[in-house]
Amino acid sequence: MNRDEVMTLVRDHLAAELELEPDRITEEARFKEDFDADSLDLYELVMELEDNYGISVSEQEASQIITVGDAIDFVVAKKGP
Repeated sequence: MNRDEVMTLVRDHLAAELELEPDRITEEARFKEDFDADSLDLYELVMELEDNYGISVSEQEASQIITVGDAIDFVVAKKGP
């Protein structure tokens, strides 16, 4: 499990769900402020991460995921090296 793999999944999901250009999706990008994502969009992203990586994300943990990089860091930390 590496950052690039997780970034690819997140980028593909966001590009499709939010109709974004993939080039706009950087690790520094904020879901709400930069992509105008609402709570349903974020919930769907969390579900996608849980399904694809076999992890669970609590509501409290999800509330701490603000940027694309935060989502990647979370998955990498949960899955380990």
